Amino acid sequence: KRYFMFSVVVFVAASALCGAAGSLIQMVVFRLLQGAAGAAMIPASQAIMMETFPPEEQGLAMSVWGMGLLTSPMLGPTLGGWITYNWNWRWNFYINLPIGIFAAIMVWIFVHDPEHIRKSQAAARRVDYLGIVYLVLGLGLLQIVLDRGQRADWFAASWVCIFIAIAAVALTLLVIRELRFQEPILDLRIFTIPLFDVSVVIILVMMLVIYGLNLLNPLFFQELLGYSPWKSGLAVMPRGFGTLAGMLLIGQLSRRGFDTRWLVGVGFIFLAYALSMMSQWSLDVSMNSVYWPMIYSGFGSGLIFPAMSAATLACVSKERMGYAASLYNMMRNTGSAIGISLVTNLLNSREQLHQAYLGEHVTSFNAWQLDHMGQRMPGSPLLDLTHGVITNQPRGLGMIYEFLQRQASLLAYNDMYRMLATAAAIFIPAFLLLKKAGGRPAAAH
Repeated sequence: KRYFMFSVVVFVAASALCGAAGSLIQMVVFRLLQGAAGAAMIPASQAIMMETFPPEEQGLAMSVWGMGLLTSPMLGPTLGGWITYNWNWRWNFYINLPIGIFAAIMVWIFVHDPEHIRKSQAAARRVDYLGIVYLVLGLGLLQIVLDRGQRADWFAASWVCIFIAIAAVALTLLVIRELRFQEPILDLRIFTIPLFDVSVVIILVMMLVIYGLNLLNPLFFQELLGYSPWKSGLAVMPRGFGTLAGMLLIGQLSRRGFDTRWLVGVGFIFLAYALSMMSQWSLDVSMNSVYWPMIYSGFGSGLIFPAMSAATLACVSKERMGYAASLYNMMRNTGSAIGISLVTNLLNSREQLHQAYLGEHVTSFNAWQLDHMGQRMPGSPLLDLTHGVITNQPRGLGMIYEFLQRQASLLAYNDMYRMLATAAAIFIPAFLLLKKAGGRPAAAH
């Protein structure tokens, strides 16, 4: 309770500081503080939910908990775009103040530590500060390499090799220390539970796909279709409604004792189908054609997330629930970070590839075909390159180059949607590896 309360207060204070930031350096520092507090709240709140509700109601609890976790990032772009367009970007941070203060009051009144937490608080406990340093150093440097490595041509840059070497050493030392330390920050022995491992892999892939979508969709709408931030948010918003519907469905089914494992497979089917629809988008796609893939993708993630969250933590004893929640959310965040970096790098490389391929065919020898491409490629400009070649006045070359870039970007986005659809389709039968939820393991597990 005290740790969760502290995280809420720090998050609210950091939000206020972000809104009042007067420089980029201040914004980066305050955002780091806000992110640290927000990241701490996720596993703590998940552990509180799992310890508060009995096993038969944990599926419903995870559905309600997941509504906030998945729906907020989906509705956030819409609300953020509206606030920025009508008010000021600073209010995107100030809006957290009344909500955070109310949340802190609710935590103070209603959240209570379980018996085993109170006993551990009474005993003297050492904090694994060195383990925290290893963790931050290893994952932090690895994330920097994933984000910036392509720009530096990967291992051609010396700093990439140095960062990877330091990250590998830090993560190796982290594993050795966590297996020997009495009160580790990460209880790696939980990975000896097969069901936990399977669940973590499934949720990691799901977060890779979802956060890949969260990155691709706004960029597609704003850069290729010319949507404003507000209109782009409206296009993404139906995914939030689909997520709510999926979580409500699985919550009610689990509450009534139904086996919800098969819904994980159904969720991946919806994700794969939605992504395959997105891979067919063109430069003249309408808003109505965008809504249904958004709803399907949201519904699919709404089916997967609560079922996997409950299955992952239900196989761990209450005494190790906090460790399991931290480890689970660390892997979930790692999957989302890898997904964003991977999608960004692949999108850039595919765009360069398509631009080079299309550029090979833009010559004076196929000017007639370029003049008639409007009949085959919707959204292309009307050109008269044949007349330009004959009269030695190649009009419209600037237009054709701009259109070539847009088509290369479109093909790159189509490729990425297709890759994510393939990843989701591969994991459709993964629910067969899960076990039906039962009683909680004994404390001596």
